[in-house]
Amino acid sequence: MKAYHLNGHAGAGRLVRTDVVKPEPGRGEVRIRVEAASLNYRDLLILDRAGEGGFDGRIPLSDGAGIVDVVGSDVAQWRPGDRVAASFFRDWISGPFKASYVPSSLGGSTMDGTLAEYVVLPATALVAAPAHLTSIEAATLPCAAVTAWHGLVTRGGMGKGATLLVQGTGGVALFGLQFAAALGARAIVISSSDEKLARARALGASILINYRDTPDWDVAVMTATDGEGASHVLELGGPGTYDRSLRSVASGGKIVQIGVLTGFGPKPDLARLQWENADIIGVTVGSVEHFTAMNRFLTDHTIHPIVDRVYDFDDAPEAFAHLRSGSHFGKIVVRL
Repeated sequence: MKAYHLNGHAGAGRLVRTDVVKPEPGRGEVRIRVEAASLNYRDLLILDRAGEGGFDGRIPLSDGAGIVDVVGSDVAQWRPGDRVAASFFRDWISGPFKASYVPSSLGGSTMDGTLAEYVVLPATALVAAPAHLTSIEAATLPCAAVTAWHGLVTRGGMGKGATLLVQGTGGVALFGLQFAAALGARAIVISSSDEKLARARALGASILINYRDTPDWDVAVMTATDGEGASHVLELGGPGTYDRSLRSVASGGKIVQIGVLTGFGPKPDLARLQWENADIIGVTVGSVEHFTAMNRFLTDHTIHPIVDRVYDFDDAPEAFAHLRSGSHFGKIVVRL
C-alpha cells in the first residue's frame, strides 16, 4: 500500500511517500481503507520536530475516515463496508482522561497515523461516521470537532443564551461557531480578514471584530456585550492572546484552553479569574464517548464541517504548506 512517513534525515523532504506492506488486523482489530485524512496544527509541530530528528518513520496525521475493509476475530460491532472514523486517542474510550492515554494518540510519538491507504486499529477506537457526511467531511472530525465539543459543550455547558468568543477561523474555531449557532448561543468572532469574518457571519456569528483594525479586541468584546464579556472563550492562541481572553471572559465564565498557536511564552496573570469566579478548562481532544455523542448532535442538526481545500494523496506536502500559510478557512483534507 502507499503511505507517507516522516523522515528526520531528509532535510526539506521531511514527508516522504513510500510503499509498505498492507497491515493485517489481529484479534479485536479492524482494518480501514482510508478514504480521507485531515490536517491539524499539531501535525505541523510534529513535521517540524521530524526535521530535528524526531518521529522518524512515523506515519503522520491523527484524523481519518474510511470504510471497514477486514475485521479480525472477536469483532462484533463492525462489518466490512461500514463507514467509520478513527478516534484521536486510541485508548480513551470513556470516562475521565488519564495520562496513560497520551501515547495512544494517532500520528504521535509512538503511534502511526492515518496518512496511508490502510490502517489497523482496535474496534473500540472507531466511531460510525454520520450518515449525512462524506468521508472527506467525516475525516475532519476526530481532533478539531471533538475538541470543540468536549470543551464547550460537555465540560463547558454552552447552551442557549451563552456568548461564545472564537479566535480565528480554523477548524476548531469554526466547529465551535457551528455548535454555538445550533445551540442558540451568540457568537463573537475575531479575525484579521474581513472576508473570513463575512463568511463567519454566514455561519451564525453576530459580532465580528478585525483584530488588525482593532488590536484591543478585548475592549471591543466588552463594549459589544455591554460590559458583560463572553460566557465562553475558545482560547486558541496561547501567550499572544491569553491576557486579552482573560479580560474578555464574563463573570462566572469559562475559558476553554486548547491552543499554542503563538508559541510557548510568558505566563498570563490569572488573578482576574478569582475576582470574576471564572474557570479555565484545559482540553486535549476527547474520548470515543465524546465523539459518539457529538456525532449524534451533528446528525440531529444536519451540521456539515467547513472544508477549505481537498488535496490528492500525491499532493500531501502541499496540504501541509497550505496549513502553514494560515490562509485557510476551515479544514484541509487529503483524499486517498
